[in-house]
Amino acid sequence: MTIAASYEALARMLDYPEQKEQLQTDFDCVSDYMNKKGVDTNLSSFAGFTAASSLAALQEEYVATFDFNPATAPYLGHHLFGDNQKKGGYMIMLKQEFERHGYIPISTELPDHLSVVLGFLGHRARQEGDRTRQPFIADCVLPGVERMNSAFADRQDSPWKTVVEAARLLCAEDCKEVQSC
Repeated sequence: MTIAASYEALARMLDYPEQKEQLQTDFDCVSDYMNKKGVDTNLSSFAGFTAASSLAALQEEYVATFDFNPATAPYLGHHLFGDNQKKGGYMIMLKQEFERHGYIPISTELPDHLSVVLGFLGHRARQEGDRTRQPFIADCVLPGVERMNSAFADRQDSPWKTVVEAARLLCAEDCKEVQSC
């Protein structure tokens, strides 16, 4: 497993669930990579929830967690800036970064949706053999993921809490050599 595959798997895990089997495959990918790196995640609770739930139940829990709860909304701009003009600038910057690196999101979500940003990081990891994405992660991604992760303090029962935590851990692992991380 590679870091690119792990970013892409987490992106799918944080998108609206369409297939239970894909979630299990993605869980395996992320778990294998994180174990290889020696990073402890608690994703097994998410895997257990996925295995025990119907697709409809997964979708219902996803909507309850991310769509009906503004505190845990999957939009990094929301967590970084709230609803002010800086959020608009952040969205424009993300779109420009996507274009600059030839990334075309497959979903119709806004550019600051965590699944879109993680997909972009996977794309960049596949493109680059060096570490040019780390400053972007440190400055533009990790602060929002950390705030989003903190918002789950009131949602300890959410199965997606561990997935957001895994995204935070993966980003931190990827950029741990960058001073601002």
